[in-house]
Amino acid sequence: MSATSMEMYKVHFTHLVSYHFPFTSFQSFFLKGSRTEASHNMILLNNSQKLLALYKSLARSIPVSLKVYGSVYHINHGNPFNMEVLVDSWPDYQMVIIRPQKQEMTDDMDSYTNVYRIFSKDPQKSQEVLKNCEIINWKQRLQIQGLQESLGEEIRAAAFSNSVKVEHSRAGLFITEDFLKLHASNKSKLGSWAEIGQPDDEFERLVNDNWKRGKNERSLRYIMRCIEVLPAACMLGPEGTPISWITMDPSCEVGMGYCMEKYRKKGNMAQLLVRHQKYLCQKNIPFYVSVLEDNKDSRRSVGLAGYFEAPCEWHQWTCYPQNLVPF
Repeated sequence: MSATSMEMYKVHFTHLVSYHFPFTSFQSFFLKGSRTEASHNMILLNNSQKLLALYKSLARSIPVSLKVYGSVYHINHGNPFNMEVLVDSWPDYQMVIIRPQKQEMTDDMDSYTNVYRIFSKDPQKSQEVLKNCEIINWKQRLQIQGLQESLGEEIRAAAFSNSVKVEHSRAGLFITEDFLKLHASNKSKLGSWAEIGQPDDEFERLVNDNWKRGKNERSLRYIMRCIEVLPAACMLGPEGTPISWITMDPSCEVGMGYCMEKYRKKGNMAQLLVRHQKYLCQKNIPFYVSVLEDNKDSRRSVGLAGYFEAPCEWHQWTCYPQNLVPF
């Protein structure tokens, strides 16, 4: 795309402070959260110094720790999704589980909210912890996410013992050299979205309507929350309407990326990823991307944006109790 045609497009980022480029602006949104009590057989880590120590420790296990590492980042920076951290021991932990606080998981059907992110130094010994209904609420529809395929056997065994059906999905994990240079610290400057106003409701519905896992009211509520409190980016076309966008989830994964068909294969998504990446690096916010094996266009875009495929894969186990199986 030529420099002249590029002037027709504008990129908008949701984050706190606005930075002005020839055709780019940035904004951000963050909220505060609270903590709940510990669960049986696991330790609730809710001390800020211990959480920072955990964050720095998890950095040594990247990329397999990224789901938990990114979640701890957001917990340390306002905790906008009201998550909590469980470890099996401290400071010499073997397993870390990130989950929403109890008051967040009030809808048994909401698998967008009922998400557990796990990292284990010994995945083969995680089954007994996972079976515990006080740690994983197996009576709800839920997702378990991680970057260790070996967790799968233990998750299936724990689910079977609780009469729960499991569906597994996988994708490639992509990171950048810039991300690997970030420092594990608490130095990001955060604030509230209320300082600059809320994102556009129509844009949030547009994201939901074009997200493969979305297209329902629960996904819309989740998307609205992500866009309101986490960094997101949108490129506007010549008519001033969104043509391409990306968001971030509570584990620092950059996702829900989409480009309108008319504007595909023109480098727009790659450009958006590069701008987003630059901003996240400036703010010392961790980030990574997952892409399905058959999504050739997205793999091309992340490659053009400087991402490379990590040696581990992205994994998600969607779990349905017998009375909540959707078919």
